[in-house]
Amino acid sequence: MNWEQLLSLKRSGDTNKRLRKEQDETRLGFEVDYDRIIFSSAFRSLQDKTQVIPLSKTDFVHTRLTHSLEVSVVGRSLGRLTGKKILEKHPHLSNIHGYQMNDFGAIVAAAALAHDIGNPPFGHSGEKAIGEYFLNGNGKRFKSQLSDKEYQDLVKFEGNANGFKILTEDRPGTPGGLRISYATLGAFMKYPKESLPHKPTKNIADKKFGFFQSEKETMLDVAQELGLSKTGKDGDISFSRHPLAFLVEAADDICYTIIDFEDGINLGLIDEDYALEYLIKLVKDNISTPKYNSLQSTADRLSYLRSLAINTLIREAAEIFLANEEAILAGEFHQALFDKSKYEAQIKDIIKISVEKIYQSEEVINKEIAGYKMLETLLDTYTSAFLPEREDLDSNFNDLVLKSVPKLKHLQAETSVYQKLIQVCSYTASLTDGFTVSSFKRYQGSGF
Repeated sequence: MNWEQLLSLKRSGDTNKRLRKEQDETRLGFEVDYDRIIFSSAFRSLQDKTQVIPLSKTDFVHTRLTHSLEVSVVGRSLGRLTGKKILEKHPHLSNIHGYQMNDFGAIVAAAALAHDIGNPPFGHSGEKAIGEYFLNGNGKRFKSQLSDKEYQDLVKFEGNANGFKILTEDRPGTPGGLRISYATLGAFMKYPKESLPHKPTKNIADKKFGFFQSEKETMLDVAQELGLSKTGKDGDISFSRHPLAFLVEAADDICYTIIDFEDGINLGLIDEDYALEYLIKLVKDNISTPKYNSLQSTADRLSYLRSLAINTLIREAAEIFLANEEAILAGEFHQALFDKSKYEAQIKDIIKISVEKIYQSEEVINKEIAGYKMLETLLDTYTSAFLPEREDLDSNFNDLVLKSVPKLKHLQAETSVYQKLIQVCSYTASLTDGFTVSSFKRYQGSGF
């Protein structure tokens, strides 16, 4: 892989090559990606989607939207730090093609902004709820009508793949979806492979999958334009990561490690003294003891340590990336950046506490149980309406359901069972936590 291809400004539908040196500096292509994402309805819906506590009643716990904005800020810094050094190492990128340090920051920031855009309601339990509906629930009735890879798309429903769908799929009047630059799409894709084979290697890029069969041709076009290295065998589609995807992943790792931990302390799920001890271990080389001791409130102490921790990990991630740049470009780097960090033990300690005290807390588990039942009901309702068991079975209820989801009206003309199912799943995943609750009540005949 080479940087000139990897930094492609191409967008879906382009017939002429976009050159960096011809870009309008007041409206740079990679910055347009950020704008298109932040103004999209899919991004706005993240304001009511779970990050830590589903349907939280507090006024400070992070949502997917605030988390995504924070990941984007961290990603921008990571991109600029690494971009500066990459341009020094490969001066032709600047001298001949016109790339600048901020281009790297803009790409990573936009990809990081979108990294959760395809996630269903109720966090990762929402993904599992959709998958289990097709694996063990009523959705299993469709298995015989699907190819192995189509069925795997459903039983292992993946928010990353749904995000790629949202960013790229054609919609009436909007061919190419948001028409994001291919460089940003590449950086967005942490798992540039299809759903089967499942985890074929220990390579971090094979941990999950990044596109549905419905977007296979789009993915192949993006991969070819960017020059991503092929890794798939026997006709299976998979590629090495775009190098900047490692930075997007690192930005996400930094934020959920530090900021979810902070939320747990503010919620009272993690004891302050115990938690501060863990954060201090992470920043002990940079902390100003007099300043720390002068802070009177928990919130101020947390804010100071959080800022130090994020800055420490940004610089650590950039150093690891640059030290391994050649291996990354060769497709020979197969782990997350922080797997090589000198702070790996401290990070794992913090995540372990977060899992035990936050993600597995009684409040989270109880709400996730409710979320499972709600999503199962919605999927049953939608699949019964759009894919009735018998064409001659007239149901006024199903007719009313069809009218209640105008965004899926076009599915009535769709003949492919797979296309109908993946669109139903994508629509269900697009719902906010609150709208899922209200839809569940409506279809159950309650809540009026």
